[in-house]
Amino acid sequence: MLDSLITVFITNYNYGRYIRQAIESVLGQSLQNFELLIIDDGSTDNSKEVIESYADHDRVTIIYQKNKGLNITNNIALRLSKSKYIMRLDADDYLADTALESMVELLEKDDTLGMVFPDYYLVDANNTETAEVRRHDFKTDVQLLDQPAHGACTVIRTSFLKSVGGYDESYSCQDGYELWIKFIAKFKVTNIGKLLFYYRQHGDNLTGNENRILDTRRNINGNFIKNNNIENPETVGIIPVRGTRIRGEMLAFKKIGDKYLLDIKLERTLQSKGLKRIVITSSVNEIKEHIHQNYANNDRIIFVERSAAQARYNVSLAGTIDQIISHESLKKYQIEAFMILPIEYVFLGGNVIDDAINVLSIFNADSLISVRPEYSTFYQHHGNGMTKIMNQSEYTRLEREAIYKSVGGIHLTKIDSYKKEKSTLPGKVGHIVVDQKEAHGIFSSFDLEIAELLMNKENRILKV
Repeated sequence: MLDSLITVFITNYNYGRYIRQAIESVLGQSLQNFELLIIDDGSTDNSKEVIESYADHDRVTIIYQKNKGLNITNNIALRLSKSKYIMRLDADDYLADTALESMVELLEKDDTLGMVFPDYYLVDANNTETAEVRRHDFKTDVQLLDQPAHGACTVIRTSFLKSVGGYDESYSCQDGYELWIKFIAKFKVTNIGKLLFYYRQHGDNLTGNENRILDTRRNINGNFIKNNNIENPETVGIIPVRGTRIRGEMLAFKKIGDKYLLDIKLERTLQSKGLKRIVITSSVNEIKEHIHQNYANNDRIIFVERSAAQARYNVSLAGTIDQIISHESLKKYQIEAFMILPIEYVFLGGNVIDDAINVLSIFNADSLISVRPEYSTFYQHHGNGMTKIMNQSEYTRLEREAIYKSVGGIHLTKIDSYKKEKSTLPGKVGHIVVDQKEAHGIFSSFDLEIAELLMNKENRILKV
């Protein structure tokens, strides 16, 4: 017999100044059929004093532990839960009064629904609302499930969560994403278009550590592919090389350190385990000679000559792609996808390339690009002054108005989709986010100077 309809667990580490508001936001819910677990992970501030003031509350259970981390804590709550549904609330966030009632009501109406998540407010350290975050409508707008729910303030059917093994304790962050990709493979999820919790941004949040988040996501994706025996498409990498010149020299043969940029690009691309073969295509004879002289014994590298007409800047890559995917040297392989990797993006490593292939498979997309989110407000001039693009609001953040910039140079496409739609970006287009360094492209002398500084720094770190 279940003791309550929903378990809410608050995770806390040194958020003594915020946790009372989090606790009170649960106790004040319009739905009172809940149990509240407060789990403190070895705080050294005044958290214990605040938490102990709720020790006698009949719906509150207090657990003290020391430095177990987020995902272990999530699983402790899952084991302790006696409820039909479960939800995490971070100690620095808080709920709207009807949050539990609104989300549980949706789950109660549909036994096949496993997860419900809301829109939310962003607030600062002083509870000032700084923005609204509005998600896509999952009932009408969403076909590609590559934008996960927030890790906190998401209500989950407890039996479904247990059936996917709970949370993977080998990861110290990105619990929401890890759960999301294994959950959507089996169960139905949806959002509720209501602003139901307050997410605090105060400078100490994990979300500020981009490199750690991206690295963790890549590990999660790779392990998901491996653990579920998912077969990625056999993929060929295509590096198109024009005779572009910077400071009077061909870009491919500009040296960064003691290596040509072309060789650095190939060295990093070869780190990929997911590319079956790597094709360099160019109309420049010096490029052809360099590949034949230096990579003749590398059976992963193929040179395909590109005509001068196809290499012009205003000519689509489609003709070159057709030539490559039907090339004699690739006929013995069952190539199912191609990835365009412009030479200008020299910092793109094999781990990012492989992550793109993994993401294409996980979300069953037809094509995929590498991007970075743009948080600036964009304008167009319409003759009578500047006008915001898409009427963007500086306060309300709508997912449908979010803008992403294609950077990093990854352009991955399934060949069947390419042939069907006659487009290099067909069907459902997925994405991966790259970091600022990976996004750096070399298109000018200034870009080259930045690349040299970044490479020198990278080499110094490696030597240490």
